[in-house]
Amino acid sequence: MGKSRLSILSIINMSIGFMGIQFGWGLQMANMSAIYSYLGADPSQIPTLWLAAPLTGLIIQPIIGQMSDNTWCRLGRRRPYFLIGAILATIALVGMPYSGSLIMAAGFLWVLDASVNVSMEPFRAFVADMLPDDQRTLGYSVQTLFVSIGAVSASAFPWIITNVFHVSSKHIIGHVNNFSILSYLRSHHIDMFADKLPNIITYSFHVGAAIFITCVLWTVITIKEYPPEDIEEFIKGKKNKQGLGHFFKEIYIGIFSMPETMRKLAWVQFFTWLGLFLMWIYFGITVGHMFGKTGSPDFLIGIEWAGLCFACYNLVSLVYSFFMTSIAMKITRRWTHIISLLLGAVCMMAILLPIGSDLQSLKIFVMVLMIGIGITWGSTLTMPYAILSSSIPEKKMGFYMGVFNFFITLPQIIASVGFGYLMLHCFGNKSEYGVAFGGGCWVIAALLMLRIKEKTNKKCVES
Repeated sequence: MGKSRLSILSIINMSIGFMGIQFGWGLQMANMSAIYSYLGADPSQIPTLWLAAPLTGLIIQPIIGQMSDNTWCRLGRRRPYFLIGAILATIALVGMPYSGSLIMAAGFLWVLDASVNVSMEPFRAFVADMLPDDQRTLGYSVQTLFVSIGAVSASAFPWIITNVFHVSSKHIIGHVNNFSILSYLRSHHIDMFADKLPNIITYSFHVGAAIFITCVLWTVITIKEYPPEDIEEFIKGKKNKQGLGHFFKEIYIGIFSMPETMRKLAWVQFFTWLGLFLMWIYFGITVGHMFGKTGSPDFLIGIEWAGLCFACYNLVSLVYSFFMTSIAMKITRRWTHIISLLLGAVCMMAILLPIGSDLQSLKIFVMVLMIGIGITWGSTLTMPYAILSSSIPEKKMGFYMGVFNFFITLPQIIASVGFGYLMLHCFGNKSEYGVAFGGGCWVIAALLMLRIKEKTNKKCVES
């Protein structure tokens, strides 16, 4: 039985939950290094602490994908995982500022990483579950739109509440002190991380928790999932698959029996996300060094400007999401992604161009680079998943989406562990070469996309 086409309002409702997840995720990514620093972590330890997110995703996402494929209850198939992950992530976001030690805060971060992955992984399969093939590019484009809204909002939120709403530290401290539990902890001389953090970060985490759970609840309440076509056969099959042994056997078999298109896309993802991770690690430092020497006022201006650049590329991704479906209809998903990757690659490698030392010119230059990077980011969140969803079995949609994310997390782990050696021995410890190397990875990813054979039927990309 074919799936009914959904209205644009229903597709938006499906994606609002992912916006909340991205808001919480964005707060974590933006503040992780600062939080560890406030807790006394040495700067040399911080890169290793970045391993938490990819390692957690590597372990959890295929497991959650497999579990959600074999779940059906009153809430449906994917929605129980959205809700469970959102509840746990909300607790972690609220509790993080009140950690009393590095170990406790690190524990909260691991809980947050795990919870975000529990909520996030089924969302990719959710689009494929709910939409017919001819609406999936639109579905993933709308999802990209709301991911970008969440990312831009999270990046800009501390600046907004300070400069737009004029919420001062005194206001925040006053509200925080009103919580009786916090007064109790202080009266018993229990040290709290919130007393060491800038109040604006504490407040951001609290609001982020509220946005996370509210957005996920919106999707859970407004969208009803399709039940399995043969519910009796589904229940019977579920009983036959019980036991941890069978569960991990299915994961092992599934990984080594990936469809051909998925195997080829996996290599595209590997080099795409290697480039992205290198950009995230080295772009801010590179811009700082372009503006001035480490620790100088100009260097700090560069770091702040790099943060605005990150918000900008997410904004470009947001705008691009309105056009991707139409572009893919005309030139196919494959060529849309190839061109998007190459545009980003050119902008990444352009960081090596000699620009001079005028600060205003440097600001304009690095901001213009965000156009190509934002186009690559928007396409990365959309096209590979749209192509993949047409090439894998419906019954294993969640599992294969989870396995697909191996090739997002693995390059990040490799870069965290091994790229420092290349930087030191091959690139003279110059961060701009790390950014340019990431652009080279995107060129490789674009070339690997040429191996993908996509359906030529126009219905595959129509909205």
